[in-house]
Amino acid sequence: MARIALKVDVDTLRGTREGVPALVRLLLREHAAASFLFSVGPDHTGRAIFRALRPGFLRKVSRTSVVEHYGIRTLLYGVLLPGPDIGRAEGATIRGVRDQGFEVGVHCWDHVRWQDRLMARDGAWAEREMRLAVQRLAELLGAAPALHGAAGWQFNAAAASAEAALGITHASDTRGSHPFVPVDDAGRVLGPPQFPTTLPTLDELIGTRGLHAGNVHAHLLALTEDAARDQVFTLHAELEGMKLRPVLERLIRGWRAQGHALVDLRTLHGASPPATLARHRLATGSVPGRSGTLAVQGAPWVARAPVPRQVPEPVPRA
Repeated sequence: MARIALKVDVDTLRGTREGVPALVRLLLREHAAASFLFSVGPDHTGRAIFRALRPGFLRKVSRTSVVEHYGIRTLLYGVLLPGPDIGRAEGATIRGVRDQGFEVGVHCWDHVRWQDRLMARDGAWAEREMRLAVQRLAELLGAAPALHGAAGWQFNAAAASAEAALGITHASDTRGSHPFVPVDDAGRVLGPPQFPTTLPTLDELIGTRGLHAGNVHAHLLALTEDAARDQVFTLHAELEGMKLRPVLERLIRGWRAQGHALVDLRTLHGASPPATLARHRLATGSVPGRSGTLAVQGAPWVARAPVPRQVPEPVPRA
């Protein structure tokens, strides 16, 4: 059967402090690997309220009980309360994840700022934001991170180039169906290989089509029952690390029963040399159950055969 890589996005101080240790205990108990992607700068979660005018945002908030999952205090950070520095406050927690053998990578510096501003800024802005996060994580771990996963799947060609400049070797910034190397229209490589999220997330599913915390695992397991291709499942420390942890337990046991290996992203990367991966453009699209647009795996790039030069017929002499 396939491998399923577990990718843990950690967005907030509360998720780092409470959700991450609970997830580590669960994964160790179940002998499952995972990649943890940390936000390491200020927690400005409260500023996400300015997304309220986006299509689908309020619908998603009402479905997923944001206040219940994130807590009132977190939702005031950056608005009525100063945003705490996650890396400084929880450096020991982040190192502890690494010390337990889990892959640790970069999610972002400021989650809300990246998610809300990247697509309107230039490449220099993207590299500055990413450099802040990479340097902070390197300070905490004593080594530069090799993995990046963009906040909110907000990603573009400039961010891919920034990854390459900062030494990122593999990434999971997009939604798609299989690993690929991101390229521009001319086929030039933009950044490291992408291992996109292939499965829907719990917060995209719960509250739709009669799905709830008690049965959503069965829906996901049906999607992977006969899967022969590797998958990437993104979970959140604030959700599956806390109230939705029982759902994750059922998923892990169900995937084990289906014969899947639960791995981290570096395992998929190690088994997928870039030369063997298809080249795809980066694109922008939407995903059912998630508001706004995000980075998706675009059309495959195919080299075009050169057009033969037309040599004019010689003009016959009179």
